[in-house]
Amino acid sequence: MLVAMEQTDVAPPADAAAADAAQRIAAAAPARDAAAEAALCRLFALRVRRYGLRHLRDEHAAGDLMQIVLLRVLEQLRAGKVREPQRIVSFVFGTCRMVLHEWQRGELRHERALAQAAELLPPADIAPAPRLDERRVADCLGRLAERERSVIVLSFFEERSAEEVGALLGTTAGNVRVIRHRGLARLRGCVEGARP
Repeated sequence: MLVAMEQTDVAPPADAAAADAAQRIAAAAPARDAAAEAALCRLFALRVRRYGLRHLRDEHAAGDLMQIVLLRVLEQLRAGKVREPQRIVSFVFGTCRMVLHEWQRGELRHERALAQAAELLPPADIAPAPRLDERRVADCLGRLAERERSVIVLSFFEERSAEEVGALLGTTAGNVRVIRHRGLARLRGCVEGARP
């Protein structure tokens, strides 16, 4: 029982390693200790991500939180603004709480602005988009010339820029835009020509 009490008074090895890395980063400022920074990021990345998953319940948001928190912690250490680098664990999770609070405040401001705008604007008369017949669109897409079809597929299905499409097809970005414009006009004419 005495052994168990003694172990709780000692910081876990990962926390001791994090404190050591933080002290090395702070001591190196204004220069950088890349090895210490990499070690600190390795030690906290998973823990901050788990914290984000627990509070945000979203993989992408948790990843964003991890990157923002680690960047802020490194910036503060480099600038010498962390008074007690040996207590880096508390600083990191305090930064997590602060970033989450900033996000929540930002969302509330955004929601309030949308609510105010909704009250000021007249209701929009938006007609529902026409329902497309997927088979007809696929058939019309198949009727296009190979180059037009390739440009449209790369532009809209693979979401590539005109420069990327041009590089893949061996042409200029301007030529891609012209081919895309003409191909879309033919595609639209084919699809609309089939409507009653």
